[in-house]
Amino acid sequence: MALNFNQYATEGNTFLKDYTVQLGLGNDRDKAGRILTSTLHALRDIIPTEESLQFIAQLPMFLKAVYVNGWNIKQKKPKIKKMAEFLDLVRTHDGPAAVNDFEYSDEVAQQYVDTTFTYLRKYVSTGEMDDIRDGLPKDLKTMISSHIIF
Repeated sequence: MALNFNQYATEGNTFLKDYTVQLGLGNDRDKAGRILTSTLHALRDIIPTEESLQFIAQLPMFLKAVYVNGWNIKQKKPKIKKMAEFLDLVRTHDGPAAVNDFEYSDEVAQQYVDTTFTYLRKYVSTGEMDDIRDGLPKDLKTMISSHIIF
């Protein structure tokens, strides 16, 4: 299999453009990229490594790279039980930009997380999303289940 980095870049740019529109961010692809990255990194922090590997197996190459960038599989998983804690974890992964990206609002952050999981359904099977949802604490299941049926 030949690596076609130009194709990955083209697909990634198309994805990011569409994702930015879905988030309602106009042309602010930088912000959309930070939201996507912080949401994916927060997800990988709370699901088992084996589940992460099954999840990324279904992602296109450009999203795999985003998901695994900076990943330390030996890092202890945080105990996230509530949606507010997950949103705080997403903001932590966004770093200093979180203040502007999420506008100090759990409602805005929740909307971005919901949009992200909805948009990822283009690539991830219902069965895999079910597996992820089943492993989440009760309060986090709606993050996946409300977007499972299309």
